[in-house]
Amino acid sequence: MSWLADPRVNEAWSHLPDYLGSHLRVSIAALALGLAVSLPLALIARNRPLLRSVLLGLASVVQTVPGLALLALFYPLLLVLAALTLRWFGVSFSAFGFLPAVLALALYSMLPVLRNTITGLNGIDPDLVEAAQGVGMTGRQSLTMVELPLALPVIMAGVRTAAVWVIGTATLSTPIGQTSLGNYIFAGLQTQNWVLVVFGCVAAAVLALAVDQLLALIEQGLRTRSRLRSALGGAGIALMVAASLIPAFAISSARYVVGAKTFTEQYILSALLSDRLQASGLSATSRSGLGSSVIYEALCNGDIDLYVDYSGTLWVNQFHHSEMLPREQLLDALKKDLAADKVTLLGGLGFENAYALVMPRKKAEALHIRSVDDLASHTSGMTIAGDYEFFSRPEWASLQKAYGLSFKAQRQMQPDFMYAAVASGEVDVIAGYTSDGLIAKYDLVVLDDNRHAIPPYDAILLLSPKRAGDQALQTALKPLLGSIDLKTMQQANLRASGGDAESSPPAVARWLWDKIAPAK
Repeated sequence: MSWLADPRVNEAWSHLPDYLGSHLRVSIAALALGLAVSLPLALIARNRPLLRSVLLGLASVVQTVPGLALLALFYPLLLVLAALTLRWFGVSFSAFGFLPAVLALALYSMLPVLRNTITGLNGIDPDLVEAAQGVGMTGRQSLTMVELPLALPVIMAGVRTAAVWVIGTATLSTPIGQTSLGNYIFAGLQTQNWVLVVFGCVAAAVLALAVDQLLALIEQGLRTRSRLRSALGGAGIALMVAASLIPAFAISSARYVVGAKTFTEQYILSALLSDRLQASGLSATSRSGLGSSVIYEALCNGDIDLYVDYSGTLWVNQFHHSEMLPREQLLDALKKDLAADKVTLLGGLGFENAYALVMPRKKAEALHIRSVDDLASHTSGMTIAGDYEFFSRPEWASLQKAYGLSFKAQRQMQPDFMYAAVASGEVDVIAGYTSDGLIAKYDLVVLDDNRHAIPPYDAILLLSPKRAGDQALQTALKPLLGSIDLKTMQQANLRASGGDAESSPPAVARWLWDKIAPAK
């Protein structure tokens, strides 16, 4: 049982109340909304073939949309709606986290409830319905006293299926800002901490089984008219809801929310920022695993207070500039763009994490490749790999245009897996990151971008509009500005890929502070 003493297990347990409580809240809210919509629609459509076909068809289409895509689509839709309500009625709402997750998951829950309710009701022997009418029952009485009780096992089977689907899919809500058990999985995958990945998967499975069994108890109680079983099942669900609210009240007391994107370096920097705030007596919590566009909008809307971004990402992806300026000019222009959104650029951390084409050193030397210019003549017989967004980013289009790159094949994969793939020869070139410690670990070489197709990617610290004049916050963070050089950040990222107790982002953040603190 020595594994129980593993610091990685202790770290996982320490997050469980927050992650499990948030996961349960969003799942139950989504399932309740899905039932509130699906059950009435099923009752209305059961005897209307055209409406029934349309509803089931639409619900089936929703199921064909990948869960992560469905969750992500609701975020921009709600952003537009929030802007419209603010303009028309003077009130707005947060499009971040809970609301888009609930709406997307509610849609995801509808198909099994609709299908099973319609199937259960239409599968009742017509003679029984006729008999109920023969003894003088109204249509409503027949429905509530005869048809629904007989159809209940089929309906509850649909509800239980929907519950399991919702709880499983809720793990994908992390990138849109909803804390869930998916935080374990996303963080574990990025930092190669398989304890977190397994912990998150097991916790989600146990939660799904527990909710399923409680719903089964309610079903048995209703079917057998056992008030005790129904009460026990209902009490179990109510107890889960009550327990999930406890960490929510504790978390709401945190004064500052630190954001982080979906890769290792961001987890480390988020932990470092939180540590520095807490060391200055300022309470802080983190929201990690956020998508690039989601995190910036969350900052602008005040859903998070600060995070580290990269000048090139903001310049190209957020503000859609195509011209590639020298570093200082780009930063000056970027400050003006950020100021228009009332976002404060507090300063740079001292290093750059740019996209770069990377390949094994031995292969590069054998082919006499030192730059992207040298690579261009070899690409027709090569395979390149990138992360999930690289090939749709403007940087890739800029590289192709500047150098005439035309690879034999393109592959997308988890960022950490790219380095192992190129080192083993599975692919020839990857779109890596200049501050990644895995470049040194696998003896890879970064190819020079002589034509400056890729903009500078300085790591910069951003503050939300509501924190623009927060002197306590800025004083706590200023010791970090300009204090982390590229080599130190590469070492930190490499430590985080170790997969042991000392490689967790909080542990690496403490190591990083020890490295840079003496200089301050």
